[in-house]
Amino acid sequence: MTGILYFVPTPVGNLDDMTFRAIKVLREVDYILCEDTRTSGVLLKHFEISKPLKSYHLHNEHQMTERIVDDLKNGQNIAIITDAGTPGISDPGFLLSKAGADAEIEMICLPGATAFVPALVVSGLPNNEFLFAGFLPQKKGRQTKLKQLAAEKKTVVLYESPHKINTTLEQIKEFFGEDARISLSREISKKFEETKRGSINELIDFSKSKTLKGEIVLVINNADMAKGSADEKPTSTNKYK
Repeated sequence: MTGILYFVPTPVGNLDDMTFRAIKVLREVDYILCEDTRTSGVLLKHFEISKPLKSYHLHNEHQMTERIVDDLKNGQNIAIITDAGTPGISDPGFLLSKAGADAEIEMICLPGATAFVPALVVSGLPNNEFLFAGFLPQKKGRQTKLKQLAAEKKTVVLYESPHKINTTLEQIKEFFGEDARISLSREISKKFEETKRGSINELIDFSKSKTLKGEIVLVINNADMAKGSADEKPTSTNKYK
């Protein structure tokens, strides 16, 4: 009888976001795959979870996947976690999911933390239809991707790092136009969580006025869609004081 592969979300900030079910699964599996065993070790120690850990990240996932599938075929139950959020969402996990599906392994993904959903919900922008594009290509294909996204008639959601955010906002202005409406969320579920909403020019000014830290989520309402949006001043919210 084959084992079960569990995709277990971990908190993107506040440790209280860990679910009871996630803790239970991690305590019961045979071993846990971690993006970084040191980072995950801190989380697991906090919840008094003691299980063997194995590294599974972007640099070794091709070599590791076949071995993991063999372990599952031999009846071991395995969980995969990443440093934060849901495995496979802009983090390692897709290759293992594909291999598990090809091998007809039972796979269960627990519901839980992922950064883009809270950012989308509080953006104030249409969320009935949206396109999650993750991180933009670093160099090759970046402008092509931006051009494709700008043609979308849906709200677009992106991840970005602090050191690239100013460049990315300028490129969004170039491809989406000055009428685009933007919501920028950072430090989601952490002490200094903040969301800033406004025009692309207002968000550029905001980003350049301070040093932003933490993973950033951008929610973009393109120029054509924005014409129907309410004309309101940018607002800023801080969840944790």
